[in-house]
Order: sequence, then structure tokens, then C-alpha cells
Amino acid sequence: MASHGDDDLSTSKTEGFTLGEKKTVEEYAKLDQNDESLNRWKASLGISNSPALPVDPSDKRRCVIQSLALEVQGRSDIVIDLTAPGSLESLKSKPFAIKEGTKFYMKAKFKVQHEVLSGLKYVQIVKRKGIKVGKDEEMLGSYAPNTEEKPVYEKRFAEDTAPTGMIARGHYDAVSRFTDDDDHTHLKFEWSFDIAKDWK
Repeated sequence: MASHGDDDLSTSKTEGFTLGEKKTVEEYAKLDQNDESLNRWKASLGISNSPALPVDPSDKRRCVIQSLALEVQGRSDIVIDLTAPGSLESLKSKPFAIKEGTKFYMKAKFKVQHEVLSGLKYVQIVKRKGIKVGKDEEMLGSYAPNTEEKPVYEKRFAEDTAPTGMIARGHYDAVSRFTDDDDHTHLKFEWSFDIAKDWK
């Protein structure tokens, strides 16, 4: 299989958009405390008075992706645990099956630590027999570090549909990347799946 280049995993850019000055959670919390609309925006980021979760100071990651899941109505979620030892290395060699034509959602569970995370995005390239057949990008949003009140974030992606037909059935390889407005890669991994006539 051809390697997945980093260029393929680049995210779309909004022309004219520039990142604002970085601020700490404390600076955001104190910012214009009497401004009702700004307070609603800060609440949407998860900035609150709830105590922050303790963070290992030696863990410099700003975003810890814990799992990805495939949600299909009427079935148990297929969960990919990204925190277990060796989990990333085994993803590509242990494909899971998706029934052709199935409507599904992807879900990500993650933690944010140290500072506000701006513009978390998920991008994925799918290849079949080395040929790129799809690229998906999902804006997940901006988040404050997790608190005792909100120890983990879960984001459900837009609905998707598995392809159908004899030609669509078979094995697919994918590479996924979680990145942000700073174009920092929080996690990149390869995995695979099969489109099948029925659930296995």
C-alpha cells in the first residue's frame, strides 16, 4: 500500500483567518466578566468555576484522544480504545466490519489539559488498494481544559453512510489525524475496516 503523505492530511484553511493572542484559562475567566454574550461564549468553551482536573506536569500533551467509536442505531458501539498499550499498533491489522449501506456516526472521546484548545479538527484519508477514495474533515470545536464537573469531552461527528454494492465491498485502509488551529498534530494513526454484505 502507498504511504499516506502528510499533505493528504492537511486541513482546509479559511482565507483571512488569523489566530488571536493565546490566553490562559484564568485570563479568559476574568475577561469582561460583566459581558453576558462573552460569558455565554466562555461557557460554551467549558470555562467554569469547577476545579480543574489534576494533570501530570510531565505529560505535555494538550489533547489526549481516548477513543473513537462507530455508532449505529440498534447495535452496540464499535469502540477503538486509543489509550490501551499497543492499541495504535494493532489497529491496522485488526479491521472491523461495517455492513454496506449502513448509516452511522463516529464519536471521539478526549481530554484537554494545560490550556484552551482552539479549533480541534479530525481529518481522515481512506484508500482502497493504495488509491485514495475519500477524505473527510470534521471540525470538533474549541475546548477549555477538563474539570471535575466535565472530566471528558465526547463529540459526535456528522452522519455518514457506508458505500453499497459489490464493487464497494472489501478492505479499506485509513489514516486519521487530530489537529488544531496551530496545525499541531495531537494524534495520528493508521487503521483499517471492511465493507461487508452483512455484519460479522
